[in-house]
Amino acid sequence: MAHDRQDPALIGRQRETGVLAGALDRAQDGTGGATVLLRGEAGVGKSTLLAWTERTARERGFTVLRAVGAEAETDLAFGALHQALWSPCQRSDALSAHQRDALESAFGVRSGTPSGFAVGAAALALLDDAMRTAPVLLVLDDLHWIDSSSATVFGFLHRRCAELPLVIVGATRPDGQAAQAWATEPVDVRALPRADAAALLGSRFPELADSTRDRVLVEADGNPLALVELPRQLAAAQQRGVAPLPERLPLGRRLERMFAERLDATTPEAGRLLLLGALAAGPDLSSGSWLRAVPDGSVRETLERVEADGLARLDAAGQLVFRHPLARTAVVAAASDAALREAHQALADTLAPGDPRRLAHEAAAALLPDGDLARRLETAGRDLARRGGGAEGALLVERAAVLSPDSCDRVRRLTAAAVMAAHGGQLRHTAALVEELRTATVPSDAAPLFAYAVVYADQSHHVDFASSAALLPTALDTLAAPGAGTSGGLVEQVFFKLLLAATYTDDPWAWQALQRHRNAVSEVGRLCLRAWTEPGPGVADALRAVAAGMTEEQEAGSAWLLLWTNSALDCPEIDLWRRFTGLHGYASEGSVAKAKSHQDFLLGDWDRAEDCLREAEIADELGYHTNALLFRQYHAAFLAGRGDEAGLEAVDRAVRPTATRARMRSVLDRLTHLRGLAALAHQRPEEAYAHLRELLVPGRLPGGRPWRHALVFDLVAAAVQAGRREEALAHLAAARTARTAELSGRHAFLVAAAAAVAAEDDGADDAFRAAAGLPGAERWAFDLARLRLAHGSWLRRRHRPGAREVLRAAHHVFRRLKAGPWAAQCEEELRAAGDALVPPQRGPAEAPAVPTLLTGQELRIARLAATGLTNKEIGQRLQLSPRTVAAHLYKIFPKLGITSRAALAHALGRSGAR
Repeated sequence: MAHDRQDPALIGRQRETGVLAGALDRAQDGTGGATVLLRGEAGVGKSTLLAWTERTARERGFTVLRAVGAEAETDLAFGALHQALWSPCQRSDALSAHQRDALESAFGVRSGTPSGFAVGAAALALLDDAMRTAPVLLVLDDLHWIDSSSATVFGFLHRRCAELPLVIVGATRPDGQAAQAWATEPVDVRALPRADAAALLGSRFPELADSTRDRVLVEADGNPLALVELPRQLAAAQQRGVAPLPERLPLGRRLERMFAERLDATTPEAGRLLLLGALAAGPDLSSGSWLRAVPDGSVRETLERVEADGLARLDAAGQLVFRHPLARTAVVAAASDAALREAHQALADTLAPGDPRRLAHEAAAALLPDGDLARRLETAGRDLARRGGGAEGALLVERAAVLSPDSCDRVRRLTAAAVMAAHGGQLRHTAALVEELRTATVPSDAAPLFAYAVVYADQSHHVDFASSAALLPTALDTLAAPGAGTSGGLVEQVFFKLLLAATYTDDPWAWQALQRHRNAVSEVGRLCLRAWTEPGPGVADALRAVAAGMTEEQEAGSAWLLLWTNSALDCPEIDLWRRFTGLHGYASEGSVAKAKSHQDFLLGDWDRAEDCLREAEIADELGYHTNALLFRQYHAAFLAGRGDEAGLEAVDRAVRPTATRARMRSVLDRLTHLRGLAALAHQRPEEAYAHLRELLVPGRLPGGRPWRHALVFDLVAAAVQAGRREEALAHLAAARTARTAELSGRHAFLVAAAAAVAAEDDGADDAFRAAAGLPGAERWAFDLARLRLAHGSWLRRRHRPGAREVLRAAHHVFRRLKAGPWAAQCEEELRAAGDALVPPQRGPAEAPAVPTLLTGQELRIARLAATGLTNKEIGQRLQLSPRTVAAHLYKIFPKLGITSRAALAHALGRSGAR
């Protein structure tokens, strides 16, 4: 293997540097940006690769921004974002006043509570300004230690960089969660192979004895940091092989212990300085103010000793830079509890009384309960949560609970921390806190919030809705009672969770409680309930009006309700998901991703079908198991549309048991609908009708449950194809009576399409053209293609002009969507119309697609007859008379060389036409 002679640290990293260089090339050439996520164990060389990327980018003229995560600042909201963007924020004149306020409020420079959307949008605007003069590289080291608020914004930028001259390169450990929501395949940075490890070791320590070199290679096991650091711990005689080596050389966690051993040899003054520098890591203490915590007269001498030992150095900004993050970790890990408390208190004393960072250090220094400190921590935590830092706010409030002298205050604060953690995307921690609280006595004034926390964990983590009906109606009764006082938005949150339970399970008690308290919630809450229970005309217009009149701050608190209202109506034209992308915390981002997945299906963006599976994996990793189930259900819709019955069956087996246990009727019903849709793809209308008949009684629409209104096209099409015209017309009449077409643009199209396939011959052509000509009809790619297939088939059977053009348009869409069975239906119709459609190319050994002797109509009749259908049943399917079917069979038999219907299946199989 050829090695990089110019930088020995990059030996064996040709694959990684190739990926990184390719990303820089694309941004520099203007063909688009990229994200590269380096993943590997501590010390494996991720930071070295980042340094190479940064150096290479600077040489090419990139603007380089960077942030480094620090274990000591994981609870400081937007800390890493501050590192990366504070300098360009000060220099840029491109930001609007609102955008600058959003960033500076997030950075704590000014007061305010910006929404996560505003912060993400402002960050994107800032980078867009920088990219006008040069491509930008954003380097994010130690992502596993970057605060979740910053990580969410970086994730937002990652999703936008594909078409921009922006490269984001991050590094994280395998167990780091900050980057799990990034839809990018990580580049695993692995230990070096033996040959590369030996080359690296030889380049750094050419005078090592063979025996010492072999021992280091074995113990290091390809870890570059261990290869570099282990020999430095050896005496000169040991390096030369004269003195014996220690019994064991540490590696991984043992490598951290190695740093700890080196710390033991430092002076107490140096150890204290290292500890202060480790705890003060981060942009907020990078000015060197932390050095005031070091005793006067010893700073310079102690710093010189630390730098001479090779443990750390003071950079130009006044921040202590350790040789490797493991060194900082080792410093903190080696310190006693007393030393840690003393250091935190010393750092707190260097900060102003109102500084939130002082509060964090005071909390870490506290040993005994302190009511005043607990109250200040709770206030700071709630402020962080309002600014989008729910996860960080939860940590402060949980610490406040620990320091609470009163047991009731402790329970109240732990309950609040559980809810904040859930909103911040830390659902597993919420579930753990809820389990802890179950054994405590909950004060009556905290009971509604506790009920909400329990239900949050049950609904999202445990996929269990039993507690929703048991706890939430009572919580609403308490919160809405006269004299209950303000609830800080809890009424709305409890209302939404109960609405989720009602829509998933159709529990009548839940619906009754929602109706009883509909006047206790905001206009958005009432609109959401109306959309799911009384989806009449005007709801979509009301949604547009409410969404247009909301501020960004209001949007952050109402995102779930607005998205859930939109999902009831199938109104992707309102496009709410784009407005909410960038909200902090997976609780909001998961809702946005679900809305986006459903929209991708409706609008024909089926190339993104696999995104559902990636989102399901992310949700499972984060503990949001209900979201994972729903993402798999969304993926099932793409499978059903493509007629992939094997894939659909696999999803059904994975989802149905959990949905059945949780009584998620909506999920079970949608799976039944998808089975019917797949049956239609394979021209089994009677089976499709049977599935849809389980959900709807033809001629009678259920009250509410808006998604059932959208089944009108599928049910009517199945009924018509199965020869059940009266049932089709009855259901169409019911849809008209219910004014289904007025629910949304998509509902209008589906009703018009159903009317076309059920129309009498005299008016059918006009009905088909009217449906296809509705404003916005082209948005519904899959449903419009199905309408065109039905129209082209109708025209072809009646020898009307224009059949080929309509069928070809449908065929093009089905091929783009990879909906093979539907495309095959178009091909059969085109062949029956005499169109010289060229089938996909096949290999020389493959059988022909159809018998060349049969016309398209003859082939369709032969296939149906081979399944055992009678002439009358075939005629009903193809809208032919039984006599016409018999005449076709009379011609088919001699062409296939057979004399009976019983031989059809074998003849068609032999020719490859099955």
